[in-house]
Amino acid sequence: MSRSALPFRRRWLLALACALPLAAAAQSNWPTKPVRIVVPFAAGGTTDILARAVAQELTKSFGQSFIVDNKPGAGGNIGADLVAKAQPDGYTLLMGTVGTQSINKWLYTRMPFDPQKDFQPITLVAGVPNVMVVNAEKAQARGIHNVADFIKYAKANPGKLNMASSGNGTSIHLAGELFKVQAGVYMTHFPFGGSNPALFSLMSGDMDVMFDNLPSAMPHIKSGKLKALAVTSAQPSAALPGVPTVAEAGNLKGFEASSWFGLLAPAGTPMDIVNRVQQETAKALATPQMKERLLSQGAIPSGNTPQEFARLIDSELKKWQPVVKASGAKVD
Repeated sequence: MSRSALPFRRRWLLALACALPLAAAAQSNWPTKPVRIVVPFAAGGTTDILARAVAQELTKSFGQSFIVDNKPGAGGNIGADLVAKAQPDGYTLLMGTVGTQSINKWLYTRMPFDPQKDFQPITLVAGVPNVMVVNAEKAQARGIHNVADFIKYAKANPGKLNMASSGNGTSIHLAGELFKVQAGVYMTHFPFGGSNPALFSLMSGDMDVMFDNLPSAMPHIKSGKLKALAVTSAQPSAALPGVPTVAEAGNLKGFEASSWFGLLAPAGTPMDIVNRVQQETAKALATPQMKERLLSQGAIPSGNTPQEFARLIDSELKKWQPVVKASGAKVD
């Protein structure tokens, strides 16, 4: 080794030794500015409802603002892609869904991101059933009181029913496509930029049916504007006593299409930050107040570890691939 190289190497090692504690300190001091939680759908839907509930609690926990930023479009791909390409510094997070992380890969011909490689899972926030809802007045006028009545009407009026969804590739869309295949009916699909605009179109009478996430549909079911025909989960929901499953009410064996929502960060985000967000989110979800708030809306809180959430995403990718193929749904 030359004499000139030795001082340089020593200077480099010294600089590195100084930089490592500073980097560690920067992570431990996080957050020093507001954190953005991107919701890839319009305000008012279940993704938005859960993100705002979590953001409120994280703001209390960290003493720094967690701000919800709605970026709807392309079945959630626009918002998710924004996070996938953000700096992995903990200041941009995603409230991802079964659609953005497990369905869209099989539905879209071209994907702007990889749902596994481009994200660091943080925690599953909640799982929810979808609910098959119809415009109450139109259903009454058509004599539709249950799923069997709906299937009968749809078969007698092919192509005359409009099915709303929160966007192409969402679990709401795929639940409807799965229903069409198993029930042998045809409905025209109208994708919206989120659950809220789709629900309002359904309540106004422009749409006829929707397989919405239960939390966002619940207020309108309680108001009587929408009629819940069935839930899409394998078991009935305690939040809707007396409402059967689609499989039972429609005699559609094996029908199941539930949703889930969870926090993710860009790949490469320091695990110190990831673990802190997971731990504080889990604490918030375990409080009696939050449990009651979510369960009353039909959502089942989780708060699992990053590793457990990653395994869920992997298993859901495998589950939804044949479902998308069987439905014939495709988005170019």
